[in-house]
Amino acid sequence: MSDRVEAPFPDDFIWGAATASYQIEGAVAVDGRGPSIWDIFSHTPGKTVNGDTGDVACDHYHRWREDIGIMRELGLQAYRFSIAWPRVIPNGRGPINPAGLDFYDRLVDELLANDIQPFATLYHWDLPQALEDEGGWPHRQTADRFAEYVDAVTRRLGDRVTHWITLNEPWVAAMLGYYMGIHAPGRTSLADGLAAAHTLLLGHGQAMETITANVPAAEVGITLNLSSVYPGTDKSQDVEAARLADGTLNRWFLDPLFKGSYPEDVVRAVGDAMPEVRDGDLNRIAQPVNFLGVNYYSPQYVVRDPNGPLGVGMVDREGEHTAMGWLVQPEGLRDLLVRLNEDYGPALYVTENGAAYDDPPPTNGRVPDPRRAAYIHDHLLACDEAIRNGVPLRGYFCWSLLDNFEWAEGYSKRFGITFVDYPTEERTIKESGRWYRRVIDANGVVPV
Repeated sequence: MSDRVEAPFPDDFIWGAATASYQIEGAVAVDGRGPSIWDIFSHTPGKTVNGDTGDVACDHYHRWREDIGIMRELGLQAYRFSIAWPRVIPNGRGPINPAGLDFYDRLVDELLANDIQPFATLYHWDLPQALEDEGGWPHRQTADRFAEYVDAVTRRLGDRVTHWITLNEPWVAAMLGYYMGIHAPGRTSLADGLAAAHTLLLGHGQAMETITANVPAAEVGITLNLSSVYPGTDKSQDVEAARLADGTLNRWFLDPLFKGSYPEDVVRAVGDAMPEVRDGDLNRIAQPVNFLGVNYYSPQYVVRDPNGPLGVGMVDREGEHTAMGWLVQPEGLRDLLVRLNEDYGPALYVTENGAAYDDPPPTNGRVPDPRRAAYIHDHLLACDEAIRNGVPLRGYFCWSLLDNFEWAEGYSKRFGITFVDYPTEERTIKESGRWYRRVIDANGVVPV
């Protein structure tokens, strides 16, 4: 008996799941891989929950065939993964490590053999530590090094990988890494954060040029973490605060990418911390992309707060929250997708969406996680609403295929639709994953 379809999706819609290299691969000193900023940061006392590191993670480097088997069991049509720069060029510059490229070669071939489209992300935060030692993302030359790495990867894999994502969440890499110090490399300078953001966007522009030269038929885009930002009250000062918060989170990246300019209200707000923008930078950043990847988890509600960054403070709202403390509000995704279509107009993929909850360990091969299934269900209904409002949404990738190393949260938070028992590395598909398989089979939302 087939499921009742609550919301059918377009025939060519792509269903997938996503991961990131440092979060799942492990094998950090195997086959010539060099250290990344996350290796150093996670080994620094006090930086991650329980001092957790990605040294072993899900051991995907050795278990990738098993993980592709899980993808096949889930019925995935596409898999979004990231390539580890320090595996390919251990020092960030100079000699290519053949063993590193060989790993991704095998991964891509096996994905294709199982009719799973590879969506390759070229940077998901694991900058080679050697480049951080030379100044990291706040220094413009890091964009040049990134382009060299992109050249090596796309020359090797471009005959088989047709979908490329240059960067994952440059806001997080820049602002949590260089301004707030919560992520690697742990710096705390607004000027460094904004300079890093500009260099990351420059790196995206240079990567676009490299990929289109090496793989002319490729579909190329960038993934941003975006949110619908709402004022916490209807007071004018809070409405203004929401506008500025939207500027720092969303428009600071969307405007240069799609309009060739930084938003003037945010430029005024950051003042002397504004990075150097040279002639030609914005033209390079604003090259047309084939798609925009959207990572959405939760909305933001903000108020005017003189003690907050740039005078903005976050406020919480009543309602369902995930284990991360994030408010569950699917209409925030609908509003965001509609806004992106109206204001910027690119083809869209939801490249990450999911939720952390405190899952029980497997019992008789089952892991019940009804809240995660409900979260994904409701956000897919929001995607359906956006599509019916004319949004060109091409696909959806749930986060994440596997429980994994969740950055500063270590192994304390589980986002996976597959449970990973870290001491044994045994995998068990959760009930949310089994439900997601039914969604894919139906090409539409089905009841949980």
